[in-house]
Amino acid sequence: MSESQIKAFIQQAVEQGGGIFRLAPAWVPRGFCIPGRRLRLHPSDLYALGANRGGIDERWFSSTVVADNGPGTPHDEGLSYIVNGDDRLTLRDATDLLGNDILGKDVVEKYGGWVMYSKFFDNMTPLPHHLHQSDEQAALVGKRGKPEAYFYPAQYNQTNGQFPYTFFGFEPGTTKDQVRACLERWNDGDNNILGLSKAYRLQPGTGWDVAPGILHAPGSLCTYEPQRASDVFSMWQSLIFDFQVVSWDMVVKDVPAEKHHDLDFIMSLLDWEANTDPEFGKNHFTAPTPAGDPAATESNGYAENWIVYGSEFYSAKELTVLPGRTVTVSDPVAYGCICVQGYGRFGVHPVSSPNMIRYGEMTEDEFFVTVDAAHAGVKITNLSTTEPLVILKHFNPGHPQMPRRV
Repeated sequence: MSESQIKAFIQQAVEQGGGIFRLAPAWVPRGFCIPGRRLRLHPSDLYALGANRGGIDERWFSSTVVADNGPGTPHDEGLSYIVNGDDRLTLRDATDLLGNDILGKDVVEKYGGWVMYSKFFDNMTPLPHHLHQSDEQAALVGKRGKPEAYFYPAQYNQTNGQFPYTFFGFEPGTTKDQVRACLERWNDGDNNILGLSKAYRLQPGTGWDVAPGILHAPGSLCTYEPQRASDVFSMWQSLIFDFQVVSWDMVVKDVPAEKHHDLDFIMSLLDWEANTDPEFGKNHFTAPTPAGDPAATESNGYAENWIVYGSEFYSAKELTVLPGRTVTVSDPVAYGCICVQGYGRFGVHPVSSPNMIRYGEMTEDEFFVTVDAAHAGVKITNLSTTEPLVILKHFNPGHPQMPRRV
């Protein structure tokens, strides 16, 4: 589209949608993962992009960043598309051109635009112990660092997968020589790096905060993940779940070429203090906390909790509208959202959480709310007389009402 066509599209989408964009599902495969089959994607479509690309085990929300899946990755994989009638436009193109109108001039000036995204990550088995680089480290390969957060929605976790435990960091007392030795024996099978770590049982309805430089081996719950708009990582575990071999290429995917065999440099990617924190659970586990007075919101027909908070990079809330109620909920900033339960109306749009989705189909569960619509408040109606309507809302940096971590 030309610039004038993009502007016309956005203006029409804003007018017809009451300041709320409908977003199409953005599916992302991963060659090193095994789909957990909880994304509500039709079983026949789990390998819709080809077995060579890997199974689809991620769905990205409000994304302006392309998935970094190596050779063969489509130019727009991972990008969210605004859909209005028969036309569509990437959220990235929209915010790049008209970010002041969609996000607010202050947000664009301070943060550079929409700089986060969220996703559902759905793997049947655990991931390898890995970390995400800091801004300084990622800049060496022309990328940005990646902090992320986890929340485990009950609606997408009727089954726990094969290992609902996540390893974080290292046990206090672990030495750098012990960790380096794990990297040195990469090709010996299991390098036993998890033998230096500690696993935590995952609990639906709760989450974790994971800063750059912290090793983590995510367990097999389906996870809602607000994160920085980046896709950098370094994997440090050579054998997953006793059967899946990890290539050294996955250790150095986002490491400068001249450092691919420099163990001193690779070790420097670790935030050692955070990895060996004796109170890691206390400092990173995230329990929901009310957004406002629970008694007041419930009397008005809804409940709202912060589920990701305390980060300078993003935040998220869980909104529950009670059966048969109509509410108007405002926020001071633009946001993206995904409906995980129930059906009704979201502004002028129908909203429903799907039971099953075919690859390439449109849904009624994902939206992006512009700053003016968020300020004015979104009118939401739960059309069920028995079931709650539950929506997860993800925010850019700087939500002024976000609580700090205690």
